[in-house]
Amino acid sequence: MESQEAPSAGYAEVHIVSASPEDARRVAEVLRRCFSATEQRSYPANGEGGTCLEPTVDTTRAAEPARSWLESSRSAEHTGQEIGRD
Repeated sequence: MESQEAPSAGYAEVHIVSASPEDARRVAEVLRRCFSATEQRSYPANGEGGTCLEPTVDTTRAAEPARSWLESSRSAEHTGQEIGRD
């Protein structure tokens, strides 16, 4: 994998690889419902018809349920709890 420059604070680059363009688009749509996102870059993932999408999401402008998850994960970081575990 190529080394890439990290996005600005508050943003995350997402890499979606799927055998089907429709499956990759469905995942990207879920992300857009939770986060403000740029239009994803799309290109072939392999020579067999796979697709790669790479949207950039703004984690500072998250919608529910992502906002609740982000807020609780930030609290867990300060307490030393493992995120996603009870």
